[in-house]
Amino acid sequence: MKRVILSGGGTGGHIYPAITIGREIASLTEAEFLYVGTDKGLEANLVPKEGFPFRTLPVQGLRRSLSVQNLVTLGKSMGSVLMAMRIISDFKPDVVIGTGGYVCGPMLLAASLRHIPTLIQEQNVIAGITNKILSRFVDVVAVGYEEAEKAFPKAKRVVYTGNPVRPDVLIDTREMGRQHFNLADDDFAVLIAGGSRGARSINTAMLEVHRHFKDQPHIKLIHVTGQQEYDSVLEQLGCKDGQSFSQSSLILPYLHDMPKGLAAADLAVFRAGAVGLAELTVRGIPSILIPYPYAAEDHQTYNARALVSAGAARLIVDRMLTGQDLISEIEYFKTHREELAHMAAAAKGIGRPQAARDLAELALEIAK
Repeated sequence: MKRVILSGGGTGGHIYPAITIGREIASLTEAEFLYVGTDKGLEANLVPKEGFPFRTLPVQGLRRSLSVQNLVTLGKSMGSVLMAMRIISDFKPDVVIGTGGYVCGPMLLAASLRHIPTLIQEQNVIAGITNKILSRFVDVVAVGYEEAEKAFPKAKRVVYTGNPVRPDVLIDTREMGRQHFNLADDDFAVLIAGGSRGARSINTAMLEVHRHFKDQPHIKLIHVTGQQEYDSVLEQLGCKDGQSFSQSSLILPYLHDMPKGLAAADLAVFRAGAVGLAELTVRGIPSILIPYPYAAEDHQTYNARALVSAGAARLIVDRMLTGQDLISEIEYFKTHREELAHMAAAAKGIGRPQAARDLAELALEIAK
């Protein structure tokens, strides 16, 4: 039996890849897992619900530039490294896998110092500061984009795997997705989502979009606002719930069955987080991307540009986004289905549906 420590924290973009890799390892071999995160990140709530044993480390974030504060933080982190070593002594892992977030620092450094095989997975085109530092110590760096390889010149080994996606993203057929949303074959379905917390700029622009397409036939706007923005969107549209505004609009605070939303969509309006883009590409969904402008080192813009360069997406800068921009793009693609099909093929061409399997096999390869 293989013993595997998974570590990643802070955001879903770090947590879900770790969970997906763990599930894939379990499908390949008998394994026992321990997930190490923080008690303040989303992982403290998400990971136990996924059934993984969970332990925490106290960590403090690094600045994304060289600074005296980083040296102070690293000094404080030594206590976390010692705690991580105790976790390793207790659990005795065969391999330790990190998927990003500050908690990976002490966990993978401790594993490296104890000569435990280690792997980090970098999801973005622009690598995180923690992963850049760790790349000098770990056995393998797996990258989600080929463009990210140059960020790790001192790494022992860099492998392009793509970003892992949940298996259920690949299961639902288009027919299943469209039946779930009661869509006709000729309905043009647009999936709009700004992440679990929502995106105010996208939600604000969508107010004009909903009004423009109100009760128009053969179009469906599936708009996921995020929990915090939902009531405000409904109030500004003057409706009581997400289905009462228009037959053309379905407005939701959260889409619990996102795989069906992806399966049903002809076009997506998304932020440019690595996990969301990985799901769009494995499904072959053309997209209009509005990168989150405050992401560290503007990494979402670089993620989006990778899709734009491949012909799979269009990019709108957040500060320049208007409702009319989205209306024009949606109207254009609704009537230019041939171009939409070319973008879909381009998205599918850069998708990596086998990424989770490749990462699991890579981890097992280096495990003792």
